[in-house]
Amino acid sequence: MAKILVTGGIGYIGSHTVVELQKVGFEVVVVDNLSNSNVEVLSGIEKITGIRPVFENIDCVDYVSMDRMFEKHSDIVAIIHFAASKAVGESVEKPLLYYRNNLVSLVNLLELMPIHKVQNLVFSSSCTVYGQPDVLPVTEDAPIKPALSPYGNTKQIGEEIIRDTIHSNASTKSIILRYFNPIGAHASAEIGELPNGVPNNLLPFVTQTAIGLRKELQVFGDDYNTPDGSCIRDYIHVVDLAKAHVIAVQRMLDNRTKSSVETFNLGTGRGLSVLEIIRTFEQVNGVKIPYKLVARREGDIEKVWAEPSFANNELGWKATETVEETLRSAWAWEQNYAQRSKID
Repeated sequence: MAKILVTGGIGYIGSHTVVELQKVGFEVVVVDNLSNSNVEVLSGIEKITGIRPVFENIDCVDYVSMDRMFEKHSDIVAIIHFAASKAVGESVEKPLLYYRNNLVSLVNLLELMPIHKVQNLVFSSSCTVYGQPDVLPVTEDAPIKPALSPYGNTKQIGEEIIRDTIHSNASTKSIILRYFNPIGAHASAEIGELPNGVPNNLLPFVTQTAIGLRKELQVFGDDYNTPDGSCIRDYIHVVDLAKAHVIAVQRMLDNRTKSSVETFNLGTGRGLSVLEIIRTFEQVNGVKIPYKLVARREGDIEKVWAEPSFANNELGWKATETVEETLRSAWAWEQNYAQRSKID
């Protein structure tokens, strides 16, 4: 079966995508610099699939090392590019780190692809490119708004770099996947969201608070123009998201793309507030989450959710997991990881 390069493949979405790729028979090479991931995730992938993916501890910003990696794995036919810094708040504080990491890594890949005869790229983008949309739900035709954070700007610029590069080189194809908010964990509870240090995303902070690692959860803003005052997002199960990447790779390898660059929204089509997520988590898992309302966080969008019908109809993909199932899986993962940590 074909060999796929997954950058950032030990990270949260990357590891779940590696599992789904291996399940359908793809051979996977993972490149990850472990800046926000843990090498033990490889063991979780192996437990689920019976296969330990090839791992290269490389920073995608390092052109020479990436060139050598492509020489070593000369039969790679497609790339799924996850490797990027991704915390909105941190990007406001450290913009240059985000521009260097997220953009130079992409430029390196696009330069190396024709050299090593790799024609297919799936790019991990984000609904942040829409900013605060004028119309909800958001379709792929919604205008790209000025970014509210350096992180969001790197995704916008990344998409532009891909389009400009492919316009100049007809042999390369790309599918851009704009994610809404991935949450949850694999049903086995062997892999899940495992950030280094204090979490920047909602769900790992919720689960770490529930298990006692954090004293309380902070809810950023209670004065937004939403029913309960907290931000609204489209929360999608990470396994549903991972499956979309497999479909995108197969679409390119089967030459079923309709243009050299295709873009799809990946979401459920349903918006839920931060406070709704907390309440639902408490209900389905039978635990209380201590939280406090604090000031808004710079860079946060008020409300956004997807119109996923284009991805449903054209890509042949649909989010199927309920939010209740997703929140149960996140809690099962947190408990399993805590138990393993005690044993270790």
